[in-house]
Parts: sequence; structure tokens; C-alpha cells
Amino acid sequence: MVYYLNRHIPMVRQLLGSSLKGVSVEQGIFGARPRRISLWGTLLFESVEDFQASFGPHAQPIVEDVPKYTNSEPLIQI
Repeated sequence: MVYYLNRHIPMVRQLLGSSLKGVSVEQGIFGARPRRISLWGTLLFESVEDFQASFGPHAQPIVEDVPKYTNSEPLIQI
């Protein structure tokens, strides 16, 4: 979580620039006996087209940074 908040999200903000209208980060714990932690970020854009135009050119460095904070495969939902 520390890396995600202090390194990954600032990098994403810098790469996506003014097309990115907002960011939220949430952390959840599964079950009564927490064994797994789930982390997700929400990126806000004016439109799907704005997302595609800004994220597409920077997808490689963003995705390559993922293994630095998780061993899970990211899931992108639009």
C-alpha cells in the first residue's frame, strides 16, 4: 500500500496529466479472519475516449510498475 500510494499513483498522475480528473484508492480485507487484502484504484476521466487517448501511450510503464507492489494480475474495468 505504501508503494502504491507514494510511487505508483503519483507516477500515473504525472503520465496521464490533465486528462486524469481524479483518483481514489481503496483497500479491503476479505473475510472475518483477514488473510487477503484487496487494493483498487479508480481513475476518473471525462470519457472513454479521453481514457484511451491518455492511458494508451503510457500503458507500458504503468503496467511494468505493477509487480513492484503486487503479485496479482491487474484487472482494468471501464
